[in-house]
Amino acid sequence: MKVERDLAGITLPFTAGTAAVLWFGHVFCTRFHLSSTLAFSAVLCSAAVLLHHRHISLSSAALRIVIGICMAACGIICGITSEATSAAGPLMAGIMEAIGTLGQKTGEMIDSIGFRNPDTNAIIKALIIGDRTDIPKHITEAFRESGASHILALSGLHLGIIYGILTKLLSVLGNRPSARAARSMTIVLACGLYTLATGAGASIVRAFLFILIGETARLCGRFKSTGTVLMAALLIHLTLAPSSLREVGFQLSYAAMAGIAFIYPRLKNFWPEQKARLMPRPLRWMWNTAAMSISCQLTTGPLAYIYFRTFPVHFLLTNMIALPLTGLIIPAALLTLALSAMGICPDIVLRASEALVTALSEALKIISVM
Repeated sequence: MKVERDLAGITLPFTAGTAAVLWFGHVFCTRFHLSSTLAFSAVLCSAAVLLHHRHISLSSAALRIVIGICMAACGIICGITSEATSAAGPLMAGIMEAIGTLGQKTGEMIDSIGFRNPDTNAIIKALIIGDRTDIPKHITEAFRESGASHILALSGLHLGIIYGILTKLLSVLGNRPSARAARSMTIVLACGLYTLATGAGASIVRAFLFILIGETARLCGRFKSTGTVLMAALLIHLTLAPSSLREVGFQLSYAAMAGIAFIYPRLKNFWPEQKARLMPRPLRWMWNTAAMSISCQLTTGPLAYIYFRTFPVHFLLTNMIALPLTGLIIPAALLTLALSAMGICPDIVLRASEALVTALSEALKIISVM
């Protein structure tokens, strides 16, 4: 699509420029802070002129090259500025500390839930707020060996489930323009608070940007494809936090989404549409899940091997089991947490949540020794 191609022509040079500074330009970062700020404004203005004034006598290819150079310069300048000024202001630090306290209180509430097996509290705490400190080593090893470590690390999967829950709950508001606006604002605010309360890791920030861009596009009546949202999120993320590019979570998160955006549609449509419609629904779901798992593994597998020297051989089987169970565990855990906070949680809800968590951990233990 033309929009994706144009956005890629802006985002990829910007990313390359940022990466060049973060990996090779440390010596310059303490010298050019003021000049980089001025140059940043100049380059952005130049890019804006080139993007919006079509009467400029440049060919289409030449225009793309000039814009690419401008955006690479923007990335370099953002990287320099990030390296020179890494400390947050006192107001933002205070806000982050206050919201972080909310995550800590949530963890204490999860610990107080009366599950029979304390491992259940630890796994739920990891799935809800990303705190893995209490998970026993043998469970961590089972998740790692089976290729399900991403389940315990807060990511787009977790925020996506919460987004789906909020969307369903707020659908009662109706479809009037005012209701759609109120729903989108509530979802973005709730997901933003959750992102901050859980530490604002690179992966979950990426997921929040996807939600923010998607809801904004929906309110404006604009078409959005996964590739377009991916490029826009990457550009915004690196503009706000260029140093995130060094984080393994950032690289894996965007690599996984690149697989979903550009490889998954082709694998999903491998079967002709007429034959796909004749497939039983469970078989169609299995194929779609397998296609998504393969797509993500193709883009994240090389990075995972470089950083961790491991490759999850049974990733297909793991995702077939772990993804649907996680999709059930998170809503059940949130319901259990809410009812427990009000002191009205029935025993059947506690046992159902615990049974789901036990099923997940036991299944992954079996896969890990295969």
